[in-house]
Amino acid sequence: MYQVDIVEAKEKLLELIEAAMRGEEVAISKDNQPVVKLVGIPKQAKPNRQAGSAKGMVWMSDDFDEPLEEFKEYME
Repeated sequence: MYQVDIVEAKEKLLELIEAAMRGEEVAISKDNQPVVKLVGIPKQAKPNRQAGSAKGMVWMSDDFDEPLEEFKEYME
């Protein structure tokens, strides 16, 4: 872990953020006591998307748009 005093951290904030993004842990201290820790956020893996990849997984019956038996009395 890389430790930096708060005064130095003000001057080198961009550099410290870049170090955290590379995977280093950066502790910022005040009066020789760590008070803040910078760590990078891991990148989220994106799923591989491909058009048509769900083909054949969804189906519709031939009578999907026919009136339902339960609603016949409301449709008269």
